[in-house]
Amino acid sequence: MDTPRVRDAKDVEQVVRAALASEQPLEIIGHGSKRLIGQPMATNALLDLSALNAVTAYEPNELIITVQAGAPLADVQSLIDSKNQQLAFEPVNTSRLLGTPDTGTIGGMIGAGLAGPRRIKAGGARDHLLGAHAVSGFGDSFKAGGRVVKNVTGYDLCKLLAGSWGTLAVMTEVTLKVMPKPESERTLVLRGLDDLTANRAMTAALGSPFDVSAAAHLANSAFPAGAGALTDLGYPREAVTLLRLEGITASAVHRAAALAAVLAPFGTAEILEDAASAAVWSCVRDVQPFAANGALGGWPVWRIVCPPASGGMLGQALARDTGGDVIYDWGGGLIWAALPPKPDAQAALVRQRVNAAGGHATLIRAPAQVRRDVDVFHPQQGGLAALGERVRLSFDPKNILNRGRLTRGSAT
Repeated sequence: MDTPRVRDAKDVEQVVRAALASEQPLEIIGHGSKRLIGQPMATNALLDLSALNAVTAYEPNELIITVQAGAPLADVQSLIDSKNQQLAFEPVNTSRLLGTPDTGTIGGMIGAGLAGPRRIKAGGARDHLLGAHAVSGFGDSFKAGGRVVKNVTGYDLCKLLAGSWGTLAVMTEVTLKVMPKPESERTLVLRGLDDLTANRAMTAALGSPFDVSAAAHLANSAFPAGAGALTDLGYPREAVTLLRLEGITASAVHRAAALAAVLAPFGTAEILEDAASAAVWSCVRDVQPFAANGALGGWPVWRIVCPPASGGMLGQALARDTGGDVIYDWGGGLIWAALPPKPDAQAALVRQRVNAAGGHATLIRAPAQVRRDVDVFHPQQGGLAALGERVRLSFDPKNILNRGRLTRGSAT
């Protein structure tokens, strides 16, 4: 397999133009940590961006960082952590879920657009992407956005790159907004709630004036969970509902006590502080109960986004009818579902239920043959699909970049 390893944007332009000339599609990778997500692609050429790994500029006082797309995410997080800052949308680390090395890159983080528990407060990856340099499927470099929050540079094209899975352009450099880390955090733990009651408790918390930054529920389960902070809470033998508050210490303590009083009808809340709280949310963010090396490691995993009010009913029905296991995040708006293996990963049932709830579902983990046979990403309605195809063609008319990753049957 041909694997050109580029050193700068000019190299990327040359590789894309050569691919155009030979009509050879390119698979774009950093370190390949998310290659197992999406429809399997048919290509003999990889565009390796791992050498584009420099931090171009970091201005902690301005809360912005500019970094090349192949930079390891862990290194960037370590750098901004040294200044007591963070990527507020909590990017999901898929390495445990997929059983791949922990080598995710900034480009992969933006391309996947998978945000963690703080998504309900801070927004997603696209909301923190200020600007980007990229190479289109024409082989031309372009710049979108800027290096300030209030940039006025025409169409905000860089937002399209978030969640595009490398199908629009090859990102070479991005500018991101970073945020100060909270001084303190508290997590309220409610025990023993069923899915529907937990959904109501999370809704009540998120509708309160106490600025909840994360809300998740893990139902009691017959499947053993791996070691970790969630196991220390008693999960999976006992259901736990988790609600996080962040800020200066005095504020977090006061709001935790006040929220516990509001939620008293749902039970007595225990409170986790700082490091213990952070460890629990790290497990929720990375879907640790469904880790590839755990009891459910051989099961397909779906990522379902739906209206939060529908989450409890939808997740409960899926778990009951399939014999699977579910985890709720985003106050019920995000459901991770591990379902018993079947040739179609139970796609027909999942999509039927999700469509009825007004949501969409992505098959995050499944064997390659299953991903060939079913739609990994949720099929779009005709008008929306046509609009998406027009946008893609405006960036990549010859379908050179990550051909077939998003749509089944388009890899040839």
